[in-house]
Amino acid sequence: MTRACTNVAIVGCGYVFDFYMAKWRHHPDLRLVGVFDIDAERLRRVSAFYGLKAYDSFDAVLADAAVEMVVNLTSIASHHGVTRRALEAGKHVYSEKPLVTDMAQARDLADLAKARGLVLSCAPSNLYSDSVLTMWQAVRAGAIGTPVLAYAEFDDSPIYLMRPETWRSASGAPWPFEHEYESGCTWEHAGYHLVWLCALLGPAVSVTALAKETIAHKAGQQSGLVGTPDFTVGLIHFASGAVARLTCSIVAPADHRIRVFGREGEISIDTYRDYQAPVRLERYSGRSLSGRRLRMVRESGLLRRLFGIGGRKMPLVRHARSQSRPSWFTRGGFRRRQEGEQDKVLGIALTAHAIREGGQAPFPVDFILHVTELTLAIQAAGENGATHRLDTRFVPFAPPASVAG
Repeated sequence: MTRACTNVAIVGCGYVFDFYMAKWRHHPDLRLVGVFDIDAERLRRVSAFYGLKAYDSFDAVLADAAVEMVVNLTSIASHHGVTRRALEAGKHVYSEKPLVTDMAQARDLADLAKARGLVLSCAPSNLYSDSVLTMWQAVRAGAIGTPVLAYAEFDDSPIYLMRPETWRSASGAPWPFEHEYESGCTWEHAGYHLVWLCALLGPAVSVTALAKETIAHKAGQQSGLVGTPDFTVGLIHFASGAVARLTCSIVAPADHRIRVFGREGEISIDTYRDYQAPVRLERYSGRSLSGRRLRMVRESGLLRRLFGIGGRKMPLVRHARSQSRPSWFTRGGFRRRQEGEQDKVLGIALTAHAIREGGQAPFPVDFILHVTELTLAIQAAGENGATHRLDTRFVPFAPPASVAG
């Protein structure tokens, strides 16, 4: 029996494109029929490197009846225009984050997709990683009691000191450091944490944030690269009564921790970036909480095992449709590490499955709009801070039932 596939075209072949290609072969339900980029030399290089069909224009992509879904990996400023044209042409769309930079544009796309009966979906896909799924299910099952507080860290190192102008992807694309500085770390990164915060804690009612550029001229003296926040912190109040703190920066050393605190315990992951990162669960007790005061006890493996101080690791669930994590032994650990631990294609694969089966996309449109509004509000808060009350809402949804132990 022939496996059903979804035909996909990718528009935008810059630095992030190679991270998608690193995991593409693990999703046999997707058929990449071709690619397009406005940079003709970049398009030629990618086509030759991967052996892919190169479209000579975006119009050609949209005119190809074989293309069912367009994956939009263009620059942030181009997201709205490219996605809108694809929807107008009758194509389903999966976009890189953020969906757009303006809520009027976001609603425009949502309305257009609904009117045309098309699926509009958006990165990031880490909500459906084995690690976050494990945490999500555990919280819903009451493992930490009622969740009341979450800390989300996205400090991504002082990259301006790390020679980013020399970074190249597998096929030779330069890391677009000027564009990254202009867009800012929050537009680029907040979504990774906001998707799991909102999935676990429900819709937010308000966010109080501060956004500041702490280090100017990170790419030299270009005046156009001054003013975008390189540090933001958002305090998010959820309708459930829970609160969360989300920190984004490219100033402090790397810290990507995920922590959720409940009335009866806590659950944590060291990074969103490894889709099978260990998940640690600690059920509070008088003994374990007292032991935290003593550094010697907290760091003792024996006492941790005896008394539960510091928690225990949880077994990971596996998403039934995920092809993202082949065995270390079958593929070789070194090569897998080279590719990174994220599976950016997972969200596309889940979206494609929803299109074929008629089910719900991994991210409902009202959820995408909510995450987009939070992202934009935090970025726009300014150095004096601001409180923004959310206009969008979404219907909370459960972790997918199709998981394997």
